[in-house]
Formats: sequence, C-alpha cells, structure tokens
Amino acid sequence: MRFVSNLPYETTEEDHVAIPMSDGTRLSARIWRPVSSDKEPVPAVLEYIPYRKRDLSAVRDSIHHPYIAGHGYACVRVDLRGTGESEGVLRDEYLEQEQADAEDVLAWLADQPWCDGNTGMMGISWGAFAALQVAARQPASLRAVVIASFTDDRYADDMHYMGGALLSDNLAEAGTMFAYATCPPDPAVVGERWRDMWMERLENTKPWALEWLRHQRRDAYWEHASVCENYQDVRCPVLASSGWADGYSNAVTRLLSHLGVPRKGLIGPWSHKFPHLGEPGPAIGYLQEVVAWWDHWLKGVDNGVMDGPMLQTWMQDSVPPSTSYEDRPGRWVGEPTWPSPHIQPVTHPLSRHRIGAPATEASAVDAGGGDGLTVQSPLSVGQFAGKWASYNAPPDLPYDQREEDGGSLVFDTDVLTDPVEILGSPTVELDLSVSEPVAMVAARLSDVAPDGQATRVTYGLLNLTHRDGTGAPETLEPGTRYRATVQLNGVAQAFPPSHRIRLSLSTSYWPLAWPPPKPVLLTVYEGSSSLTLPVRPTREPDHLPQRPFGEPEGAPPLASTQLTAPEQRWEVKRDLVDYTSELKIVKDRGMVRLDDIGLDTGLRAYERYAAIADEFTSASGEAAWTMRFQRDDWDVRVETRTVLRCSETEFFVDATLDGFENDRRVFSRSWNETLPRDHL
Repeated sequence: MRFVSNLPYETTEEDHVAIPMSDGTRLSARIWRPVSSDKEPVPAVLEYIPYRKRDLSAVRDSIHHPYIAGHGYACVRVDLRGTGESEGVLRDEYLEQEQADAEDVLAWLADQPWCDGNTGMMGISWGAFAALQVAARQPASLRAVVIASFTDDRYADDMHYMGGALLSDNLAEAGTMFAYATCPPDPAVVGERWRDMWMERLENTKPWALEWLRHQRRDAYWEHASVCENYQDVRCPVLASSGWADGYSNAVTRLLSHLGVPRKGLIGPWSHKFPHLGEPGPAIGYLQEVVAWWDHWLKGVDNGVMDGPMLQTWMQDSVPPSTSYEDRPGRWVGEPTWPSPHIQPVTHPLSRHRIGAPATEASAVDAGGGDGLTVQSPLSVGQFAGKWASYNAPPDLPYDQREEDGGSLVFDTDVLTDPVEILGSPTVELDLSVSEPVAMVAARLSDVAPDGQATRVTYGLLNLTHRDGTGAPETLEPGTRYRATVQLNGVAQAFPPSHRIRLSLSTSYWPLAWPPPKPVLLTVYEGSSSLTLPVRPTREPDHLPQRPFGEPEGAPPLASTQLTAPEQRWEVKRDLVDYTSELKIVKDRGMVRLDDIGLDTGLRAYERYAAIADEFTSASGEAAWTMRFQRDDWDVRVETRTVLRCSETEFFVDATLDGFENDRRVFSRSWNETLPRDHL
C-alpha cells in the first residue's frame, strides 16, 4: 500500500466528541475534517461500529478516514452504544435502538456548521450491515452508502445459519461480541466514571449465543433489519463489495438484482477485508473508488462513476489447495448488468459417480430417477473445511479435499478438453431419501488437478428439514423420497483443460456446521439428480471499463509498538487411542502500544471444536477471549468463555464472564442454560 500524506485538503482531528441521543445517552465520536470546513461546509461520512475507535480499531481507522477527509469530507467514526467511550450497554446486534441511534447521529451531523447537510455511511461487516439497514430507514440527510462484506438476509446468509444448518461461527462470533461488549471505557477520556460504566456493561451483558440459539428458524427476530424483506426501502445509491474467500460472497449480486437505485458491485479474491487491504491479493485502490463515489453522490461531481459494468469481479484461475494465499492469479471481468445475459445455466445430470454431459432435450434429467447411491459420512468430514468466513489470519481456507472426499459421495466430470469458467451460484438438485427425520447435506464443488489434488471452489449447506423454506421446517419420513435444492455460494472460477470438476456430497461438515442428532444414511438417485453451473463462455469479452483500478492508497497509519509477539495457530488433532478429534484455533495479537495515547492493548481469541469418533452428540465448541488494557497504574482485563454442547434434543450453553482490575477479580458471573433443538 502507498501511504499518502499530501492530500488536497488540510485536516483537523477531534478524538472524542460526545453526540447526544434522543434519550440523553451520549455516543463517542472521532472526527476528521478539512480545516476549511469551518467556513466552507462539507458532506459527512459516518462509520458506525462497536470495535473501539480509540484503541482496537484505531490503526485501521487511521488509514482510510483521514484519507477520505483529506479529499474534502468530514469523516466520523462512532462507537455503538455500550462500546468504547460511548455510554450505555450493547445487548445484541442490529437492534431497533442501534438503528434509531444511527439516525440521531446522522441528524446531528447534518446540523453541524461544518457539514453541508449531506451525509453518507460506509463500513465493512457490522459497519456495512449498519449502513444498509439505516439506508432502508431513509433518514433525510443520507445520500449514498458504501458497504463491504455484508448481508441483506440476517438468517439465511450470515454467520449464524446456512441453509437452516447451525454454523460454528454462530458460537465464535457470539464469543467475539461477548468480549467486546464487556470491555471498559478509557478513563483518560471519561474520567472516574469509567468504573461505573464498566460495571454497568458487565452486569447487563449476557452470552450472545443464548439469544441466537433461541431463534433456530427464520422468524421476526431475523426478519428485523433484513433488507431482503423489502429491497425497495433502500432509496439511495449503493456501492457494494465483498470477496470470494469471505462468508459474504452472495449479497453483492442479490443487491444488484433487486435494488431499484443506482448501484455498483465489486467482488475480488479477498477474505473478510476492505479491498484496499485485500488478502489474498491483489488489493486495489479502493479508497480512490470510494472518494469518486462520494464526489458524485454527495457533491454532484460529473465524474463518470456510474460508467462501465454494473459488476466487476475477479475471475480466479486454478490454484493448488492451500490454507492461505498471498495472491490469487486471475483477471478482472465485468458484467454490464446483473443478472447477466452472458451467464448460461448449464445443467449436468448426476450418474454413478459421474457428472454427465450437459442435459439436452434428447438427454434431459430423468424425472423418474435411476439407482440409489448411498453415503453415511463420518464426523471427520469437514476438518479441512476452513472457516465460514476467512480472515486470512491464521490461515483458515479449506485444504486439499481428497481426505474429505473419502467420506463423501463423489461425482466427477470427464477430463476437461476446453477451459470452463463459471460466475454465479451453482445449484444441486437432489432426488433423495434419508434414514433419519433430521438430516443435512453439504455440497462442495472442487477443481481437481491431474495429480489428484482437489481445491474447493465453493460449497453450500442444506438442513433438509428446511427443504421447503426456512420459516417452518418439517421433519423427514425415513425412506421417503424428496426433492431438495442446495444452493452453493457464488464464485468466479476458471477450470483449465486437463482438470476435472468434482461435486462432493456429505451428511456432516463438522466443525464448520453443527452435525445432526444422529448419523444419517443418505441415498441420492442418479439420473433424476443434477448439478447446474452458471457458465460464462470463455469467448465472452471481459467488458472492463477503460480506467483500471489504481494502486492501494491510504493515509499513514497511527504509530504503534509491538510489545509481545503475536501468535496464530490452526491445529487439527486426532487421537487413535480414545478416538477424540479436535480443531484448535488461536488468534493472539500480542500486546500492542498505541504510541500517541500511551495505551497498551492485548487481544487473545481461542476456539476449540471437538468430537469423539462418530458420536454425533459428542460435538462441542468453545470460544474464549481475553481483552487487556494497560496504562501506568491502570490495568484491566476481561475474560469470557462460552461452551456449547448437545444431546439429541437439546443444546447446553455454559458461559463465564470475569473482570479483573490490577489482577484482582472484581466481577464474576456464570450461566448454565438448556435450549431445545429445533429441527437441528
């Protein structure tokens, strides 16, 4: 990345501004804006997240907010109610209170003498959720949004559930927010009130996993703030991006399909990162694109920002399997509209372990079905699946799929004689029966090299009790034949000649997804089952704009000092004495000093997922966090731990929360709760 100090506008910074809410609560903001805005007001751009602007996100924030401010905007980073130095308690994600607060913040910004009354919202992940959700509420000053790594559907396409199956990231992310919501404010900002504010957070926070597990099907809880419930509520322009290695690879194309406002989409090879920080690379000059978007929609500059394709995406070339890539080879391609008229759905019948030639009128998929092919997957299938959403640290992408395929039903194409490129979401149509009333299918698409190495390209999950919808699951009758469609995550992938395309089906995918109550024998009927690929013909032009993406740019980051070494681990272990297996994940930033405020911060996250042999009710998950803050004689840390276990009919949540001041425990609480399994 190129760090740029010489920007068009000289800027000033205020690191703590208290913004009053309608109920009197004050949220803490950090503001960068042009010095000239005192006399010449500018538009304001808001990023609104719970990740502590003063410390834990300060270095990241310092790269893009001063950069955008230096191009003539007031950039405002606000911590949600109950986080950082903002007052109150953060009880859950995307609540009505959170969105009402955002509207209060936007109204306050539009009313400031240095703001010209026009506002925008931007962000990644939570910040992108917030921007899209607030856009659907149509606040008066909001003119446009810029969002990265987000969803429009909180139930079907977030880290909680996928195809009605419970994701392990539901536990992992609940652990993340259990920790962030219980951290103290900085006494250097709020003074002696810090302890009372901290105790209020500790006393009023519960393990976030509890609420998320109380809603195992689509209901009003998830429908709230899911923009997909009415896309027409969004009435301002949207610039949306994500990455193929991210868990949020689907929402960009859905917005392009359903929104009725000016919109652009961008999907690179990236994990859960802003595109200017994109890993795997290539990263791009995303902030230049963002500034151009704001210039057009907030300042009215006629700069051609809407010219060119509606969607630009990275067509990934074939690579050997790896848990991490520095760069993904490929090329940018564009689609003038989405859905694209250039994408051709090509349906292949599934026969005995073979993906057949594309179906034609003469060789259509047989509705009657042929012989049944069976599989009962062991719990070990899924140990090399990687994370639902890759963060690229520690290495968390799927590894070679051959070992996974050993416990799966596998279908291969013939060796390709010509290149094949796909862009979009493959689907698998299954004619099936199962041996248990609750069952799941994991479908994986892989690129198989001549030497046999199998690189997973995309995947999808379906809890078969959700086969007819996510709001009213129905158990299955063992032995009865059903039709079910598994939608895989969207992807852009090139398969070269001499390779094969592989479809793998399994009845478990642990620990990426929680296993069903019992092992399941799945029967798939050949001939009447099929794979449909969204083929982009290789003869199709790339439809790229004349102006390519620039080099990644940003403002110089805040100075920080690494005090202790970080640690990253991703370990798969099997014990052939007691047949235990486990996945351990460690992400430890070490202690880092923020030089400008003399504050030392530490963050350590630990996850463990374990099971015994093929005892499906032995599955357990653990998410433990330690957050530490030190300055002079102030030394505070928070320790959280959430453990999830199960029986055939229930989930068991055991959690602890401990607060320490100068190594003395000053708060402790534990939870032991049982929740029924709802068709899971």
